[in-house]
Amino acid sequence: FMCYCKTSNGDISKSIADAEAKIESLTASIEESTQKNSQTEADLKEHQTSRADAKEAMAAATALREKEAASFGKEKSESETNLAALAKAIKAIDKGVMGGFLQTSAANVVRQYAMEKADLPDTTRQELLAFLSGTQGEGYVPQSGEITGILKEMKDTMEKELAATVSTEEEAIANYEGLVAAKEKEIKSNSAAIEDKTTRLGETGVKIVTLEEDLDD
Repeated sequence: FMCYCKTSNGDISKSIADAEAKIESLTASIEESTQKNSQTEADLKEHQTSRADAKEAMAAATALREKEAASFGKEKSESETNLAALAKAIKAIDKGVMGGFLQTSAANVVRQYAMEKADLPDTTRQELLAFLSGTQGEGYVPQSGEITGILKEMKDTMEKELAATVSTEEEAIANYEGLVAAKEKEIKSNSAAIEDKTTRLGETGVKIVTLEEDLDD
């Protein structure tokens, strides 16, 4: 009987020790899993913020690009119209048919450009406008060769300005495309990380629940 008691007490002591060890192990595992979950949640939030920022930056860049493209299109169209009118004016003077040209819409384009946008000295502007109006009046009347020179200089300047505008637009397009490519890569990377972190959160959550149930048993 004494041996049975000793054996029974030993079994109880071992069971208690095993239970305490199990509780300690489960508690440690729960704490570790909870810490991992907290870190994963923080990482998930960071990736979500980064993805949202990338999408916002891309949307802002696209809106700006569209605005710049519209402005460029308008400026390019105006420049091409002015260049075509200047070319017609030069050709008309060279052929000696300026009188007929002055009645055309192209002549109005040249006059408008000369008045409002052409970078000319005031005296040169007045001479050109007088010639284009066909009402030079008394006093000095510029020769057709002089007017042709003025028009050609205006045309050359405009062509250089248009070329610079086109170059700026091409550079802006390249910069935009580079930014979009980078942001799309960033969005893709963050989306993959979000999916991975979300899966991990689910798995760790299930593990914590299982551990807690084991601890309650």
